[in-house]
Amino acid sequence: QVQLVESGGGLVLAGGSLRLSCAASGRTFSRYTMGWFRQGPGKESEFVAAITRNGDIIYYANSVKGRFTISRDNAKNTVYLQMNSLKPEDTAVYYCADGNLAVTTPEAYDYWGQGTQVTVSS
Repeated sequence: QVQLVESGGGLVLAGGSLRLSCAASGRTFSRYTMGWFRQGPGKESEFVAAITRNGDIIYYANSVKGRFTISRDNAKNTVYLQMNSLKPEDTAVYYCADGNLAVTTPEAYDYWGQGTQVTVSS
């Protein structure tokens, strides 16, 4: 049974930082692309970042490029999202997901975590 468990969310002031983690279990972590998505209040789901299985290809949404960094530790079966210079518009529930393709569309991902809330106050 595949499980993805996010952690690290919380309340932060604008300009602050948070580091999200997503711990995976149930299948061979190193074989899969990992992605982060988010859904803000009243908004549709939005791609944030993705990293291929060995970390050689990384994608970012334009809205987070230069502020967020995705990384992974295959020995720990964990993917991270370092978020710096946070803005109120980054407020959302953040989800990690895994899949076979390094793409930005949620339909390409197989399994999803339950999400972690990030709230950025101004």
